[in-house]
Amino acid sequence: MLTISNISCVRGHKPLFAPVSFSLQDGQALHLEGDNGVGKTSLLRIICGLSPADSGEVLWNGVALNRQHPEVVEAFRASLCYVGHNLSLKDELTPIENLLFDAQVTGRSLSSEKGMDALRKMGLNNRTHLPLRVLSQGQKRRTALARLSVTDAKLWVLDEPFVALDPQSLDYLRAILANHVQQGGLLLFSSHQLVELSQPNGHAMDVRPIRLVAA
Repeated sequence: MLTISNISCVRGHKPLFAPVSFSLQDGQALHLEGDNGVGKTSLLRIICGLSPADSGEVLWNGVALNRQHPEVVEAFRASLCYVGHNLSLKDELTPIENLLFDAQVTGRSLSSEKGMDALRKMGLNNRTHLPLRVLSQGQKRRTALARLSVTDAKLWVLDEPFVALDPQSLDYLRAILANHVQQGGLLLFSSHQLVELSQPNGHAMDVRPIRLVAA
């Protein structure tokens, strides 16, 4: 379980958003909402341990993620898949090389065949041999999102994952996210779009909204 307790963030001596608290459990999805500039990306980076909070705590399975519990921090990082605005891709590598490199860095096993299949399903079958620097921003984002098909991470944290996707890629991403939640995963994402996730019976999946409010 992920618990956010009274997290706040200050930029330029001014708080970005009012202190926020929520929890996310197995098999749940949460949609982080808020106006532009309110600090959604900052909050997601704080949750993932990429930026410090000015107050409050992030807890994983009831234990605070801090220096006093390095083993919990390590377990949390092993359970996390984060795709943010900075896609953490290498422009000199091809999409498949990026996927294989990411797997190696995170200590996961990934075959070229499985990586290629993930890229094809994201509509990149004609781009897998090209260096990332020649691809469009949308194609780069689809490369980053292909990680979701090849990760066994429990917690997915995604910052505006639906931006710059064509309808086919959008439908495929929705299916991946829904399946992750149905299999007991945790999903936290920000989005300006209202995107429904559907259960196998066609009914809309319950996605809980959390709205970030300016301080």
